[in-house]
Amino acid sequence: MELAKKLGVKQILHEEHVIPPAMRLNPPDRCYLCKKALFTEMVRFAEREGFRHVADGTNADDTTEYRPGMKALRELGIRSPFMETGVTKRDIRVLSREMGLATWGKSASACLLSRIPYGQEITETDLRKIEQAEVYLLGLGFKTVRVRLHGNVARIEVSPEERGKFLDTELLDAIGEKMRSLGFAYATFDLQGYRTGSLDKVL
Repeated sequence: MELAKKLGVKQILHEEHVIPPAMRLNPPDRCYLCKKALFTEMVRFAEREGFRHVADGTNADDTTEYRPGMKALRELGIRSPFMETGVTKRDIRVLSREMGLATWGKSASACLLSRIPYGQEITETDLRKIEQAEVYLLGLGFKTVRVRLHGNVARIEVSPEERGKFLDTELLDAIGEKMRSLGFAYATFDLQGYRTGSLDKVL
């Protein structure tokens, strides 16, 4: 909201619960199902409010990764200005910094569903556990964090350059205890560190 005020952009908050029941089973096309439902409602809302177009933040880098949700955008006629003009994630950061936007250096974030392997049922309890675990790790000073859930195991990813911070027994003990308190039976550290779409490798 603060960013919208700074840019002088009119902001309308519209809440709608339109998540398809099939997504609970976490199929490989979950992003398609989600975006199809969400943007269908957004198109209806835009039409009621008199807007000519609906746009999203898909960028040029997204075309090189597994993005089933992009099919839904094409079907609904959603415009993606960054992708259409070849603007990458790095370009967005550079331009944001030049514009003086405080968000230029903000760590990338993704839907919490991307923390759960395809085919593993999604529950609100698990999503809350994942969110709380990531908030805790970010509070320790890590800039990029993903907690992937494999059954009752939390697989922790941090950026490659931050992996060395884990070589501290006291820190490991504290993190392990916190993960157990959140309901994870086990916690493990991914040696490769964070990389986008790590759960897509099985597809």
